[in-house]
Amino acid sequence: MRRRSVLTGAVAAAGAVALGLNPVANAQRPGASQAPELLLGDFPVVGRVRARRAMEHLRVLSDRIGQRIGGTESEHRARDYLAGVLRDLRYRVELQPFTVPDKYLSTLVLPDKSTWHAGASRFGALGATASGPVVDLDNGASLPADLTGKIALLVNVPSGSTAVYDAAARGAAAILIGRVPVPPAGKTGAFSPTLTAGLTIPVLGIAQVHVERLRAAPPASLTVSTTHHASLTSYNVIAERPATFGGQGVVMVTAHYDSVPGSPGANDDGSGTALVLELARVLRYLPTHKAIRFALWGSEEQGLLGSRHYVGQLTDPDVARIAGVFQNDMVATSHGPATAYWLLSVDGGDNNTTREVAAAAERLGYDPRVHGPVARGSSDHVPFHDRKIAAANFSWRGEGGPHELEPLYHTPEDTIAANVSAERLRVSLELIGAAAYRLACRRS
Repeated sequence: MRRRSVLTGAVAAAGAVALGLNPVANAQRPGASQAPELLLGDFPVVGRVRARRAMEHLRVLSDRIGQRIGGTESEHRARDYLAGVLRDLRYRVELQPFTVPDKYLSTLVLPDKSTWHAGASRFGALGATASGPVVDLDNGASLPADLTGKIALLVNVPSGSTAVYDAAARGAAAILIGRVPVPPAGKTGAFSPTLTAGLTIPVLGIAQVHVERLRAAPPASLTVSTTHHASLTSYNVIAERPATFGGQGVVMVTAHYDSVPGSPGANDDGSGTALVLELARVLRYLPTHKAIRFALWGSEEQGLLGSRHYVGQLTDPDVARIAGVFQNDMVATSHGPATAYWLLSVDGGDNNTTREVAAAAERLGYDPRVHGPVARGSSDHVPFHDRKIAAANFSWRGEGGPHELEPLYHTPEDTIAANVSAERLRVSLELIGAAAYRLACRRS
């Protein structure tokens, strides 16, 4: 016991020195109600986390890899990057495979060779390419007699309309379907259109921003391609560091690393993924009574498939060991009104994770920015809750409630430049880092 106390104190003291030498970490935080009043165990975490390091990972995920669609090669590139980072940190990494449904995707190539990503309809031609000028047909209420060789753009087609089939019958080489909602609704992303009958030409579901760009500056020609991705395998990326003192408990810090079609997923959820990687660095060698397990889920956007698979493999003794799961989903948006950091448990109740984050917020002076816990599912904490494991999702959203998402949610504009705040990412890092470490240091 004496050795443990000495080791814990030495690490905490080293962290305190680091914090004292870091004027940014030692100062009162933006939006904080007071200067930090940290416990010794907070110092080695808060003094070492760096948003800029997390941003480096985010640039790889969002800018270099881009969209990361579950089970496809794009997600596998991200998987390999995450595993490489964790192995470089001396973790033993497990890649946990699981099968996922087919994907129907498309690309649009402009004359300047820039490429947009979108969805494709499984009811249209797949593995097909078409080129031609774009003709804006609005909602399809009135169509020209001849569309031979044209790429038809249809926007906000009414339910029950036959415009898609009429455009194909009049010779369209491909059809782009878009949705532009009435403000103040958020922008729409790419999708895979559902049709009532099959067509022999490509049918794409494009994002609102692509509709706006095509209308603002119609290209002389556009090339579209569709692809059916079959027999897919997605992966969870798992890394763990053991308890320093031989305890049996486990604390999990998690995020999903996939994105929706067409979106580079900077905030959703490259931000949470980057947070996990940075905390894996910071918490690697700090003494604890519980193991710390880092998990990055594949295919969350298709129905929490990665986390459901993981939880489904846990035995009852495995479940009993997990003291808490800190799920980080959308932790860095720069959207102005998203000033609330929400503690989201499935049933709205307090548990080990929400209590620790709220306590960390109070110590750091962030408590005015932290709201909840309130009831909210729709992320990877749900499967853990279903097994009666303490878990919650943590996210920046509007003051009016966690339903108030940024307008760029699930769109091609979810980029670092348009939708990420390094300052909010730093707050998230400090809160989750301090909370997870505090829980991992508890003996029971």
